[in-house]
Amino acid sequence: MAHPSAELYGSDRVFLESVIALAESGWRVVVALPGDGPLAEAIREQGAEVVYCPTPVLRKSALRPSGFIRLLGDFARSVVPTVRLLRSTRADVVYVNTVTVPTWLLLARLTRHAVIAHVHEAEEAAAPAVRAALCAPLLAATTVVVNSEATAAATTRPLPRLRRRIRLVYNGVPGPEGEQGAPRAPHDPVRLVLVGRLSPRKGTDVAVRAVARLRARGRAVALDLVGSVFTGYEWYQRELQDLVREHDLGDVVGFHGFQTDVWDALREADIALVPSRFEPFGNTSVEAQLAGTPVIVTDAQGLPETVAHGEFGAVVPAGDPDALAAAISGALDDWEKTVRTAEQAREHARERFAPQRYRREIAEIAARP
Repeated sequence: MAHPSAELYGSDRVFLESVIALAESGWRVVVALPGDGPLAEAIREQGAEVVYCPTPVLRKSALRPSGFIRLLGDFARSVVPTVRLLRSTRADVVYVNTVTVPTWLLLARLTRHAVIAHVHEAEEAAAPAVRAALCAPLLAATTVVVNSEATAAATTRPLPRLRRRIRLVYNGVPGPEGEQGAPRAPHDPVRLVLVGRLSPRKGTDVAVRAVARLRARGRAVALDLVGSVFTGYEWYQRELQDLVREHDLGDVVGFHGFQTDVWDALREADIALVPSRFEPFGNTSVEAQLAGTPVIVTDAQGLPETVAHGEFGAVVPAGDPDALAAAISGALDDWEKTVRTAEQAREHARERFAPQRYRREIAEIAARP
């Protein structure tokens, strides 16, 4: 099993569920990571082996000449250790997580292994040629697992030949331990939370602007940001901090950094926001529902699927702080309905996105790739 990072964000946690699925089914699981991190320890706790293997990871920097040359160099250095690992493990199946590590797909197929590619990305902003190039290595996969209908569409649109290989498996998202209480009357000020990377893709700035609009209209609201930035995106955090100062929100917008356990942050919030501009699935939306916290999402890609297209949480246009502010006001104005929807959402999420269901489906695919 190959994965591009050793962190514990959304796709990393889903990958861990895949590791658990195969380990519980009796497979010998060997996980290749590019370096050490919290995911490595979590994998070992499941009885799987962790090996470190140089792995070129596709980044936007590869679109620049210097970045592309560096990527080619990384690819050249990774070939021998990757092939050596594939041969030494004598793998029956190679499971490649995300499209950002295409060398694993290509080298696994060249060494005549059955290959499962698990796609978590739904890149639609790039030019058609770029999208086709990104998806092309998936032609080496025996089976392509996708996490939403939106991801399936984005994957097959540039390469229709992939349709026959697609399997939709919604993410399995573990819930908090113990029973969760029903949502209570909102705090004063109302507590909003956004769990996720500080990133333009996650729409963090949209949430801050929505808070500014609500405060300007006399709504007492505060926002907790739980997450950190990717290395190289520190500029975005500085922009957010400037935005907070510009709107005089220093006392009501908190930067709390990455937290391994997000349940306290979700339970203590009145409303969870998922204002992403791009989101192939949206684990944080499901986690909010499992915590019993009312959630508002955008119409970005697969996010509406997590709330059954509006049945279990409000859906607003992506990139629109006014719409987000209006949805927050609407939820507060009819709090009884908001609470009732959150309770229904919790039961829906427990069934629809159960880890046991996810593990069973992944194990079945691995047994017959």
